[in-house]
Amino acid sequence: MTIQDAQRRGGDRLSPKQQFQLNLAGRYKLDGIFAAATWAATCLAILVLAVLLLDILTDGLLRLNWSFIVNFPSRKPEQAGLLSALVGTIWVMVIVAVVSFPIGVGAGIFLEEFAEDNWFTKTIEININNLAGVPSIIYGLLGLQVFVRIMKPLTGGRSILSGALTLALLILPIIIVATREALRSVPDSIRHAGFALGATRTQVVWEQVLPIAFPGILTGTILALSRAIGETAPLITIGALTFISFLPENLQSPFTVLPIQIFNWVSRPQKGFHDNAAAGIIVLMIVLLAMNATAVLLRNKLQKKLN
Repeated sequence: MTIQDAQRRGGDRLSPKQQFQLNLAGRYKLDGIFAAATWAATCLAILVLAVLLLDILTDGLLRLNWSFIVNFPSRKPEQAGLLSALVGTIWVMVIVAVVSFPIGVGAGIFLEEFAEDNWFTKTIEININNLAGVPSIIYGLLGLQVFVRIMKPLTGGRSILSGALTLALLILPIIIVATREALRSVPDSIRHAGFALGATRTQVVWEQVLPIAFPGILTGTILALSRAIGETAPLITIGALTFISFLPENLQSPFTVLPIQIFNWVSRPQKGFHDNAAAGIIVLMIVLLAMNATAVLLRNKLQKKLN
């Protein structure tokens, strides 16, 4: 190509002004349309939530009393309570937290801070991210085969332990992903400073990185436990009872939980059971808010210590 050809080709190009059109008025218009659409979507979601809450409170507040809390389920709606389901939910969630939190956080720390960057680690990461989106019924089928049938001598079959281990598997990928994201948010300069002072990798992670990332880890754990407390399909799959008139005695006892008890009441035709279901939803929300509030207070306390 000669110099003349290059000059001729350069002369055919568009000028910078022609290549880039400001069109500020059009851009501001699109921004306004997008902002209006997001506000409309937000308001619609809040409106739907408010209508649902109002309907639940209207039906359930009149039925919510102390006898409803301390009574066992009954075939008569006016005598029915949710004591066994409430106690079963507390048992299950405590075991889920005890099992899933150390395993999930430990796996996240290992994959992010200690594991080598090779094909095996990348395969594990891809599988963990995929497991976070697997439908909960799949975990129920896995729990049925592994915890209820294969590990029956240890778990007692269709028991609290089987249900808790199934839900722990369900939320483990969420906790692992949240842990890794929280660790990635810690600046590398903190790690380098620890190494420069002669600290080992374990000391840097345990004493410097983990305290900074712990509030974010707790946030991910809160979201994971919030999902677990409302799950019904995995527990129905492993054989959780829908009607139980006694309290569990140990980890191998049969059980039920609040979502299953609510589902049982909703499926009945009598209006009294529907009111019981609304009251049960209120109790479930109170338990969920209390659990989340405890974790949030702990997270805020740790953040104040770091600041």
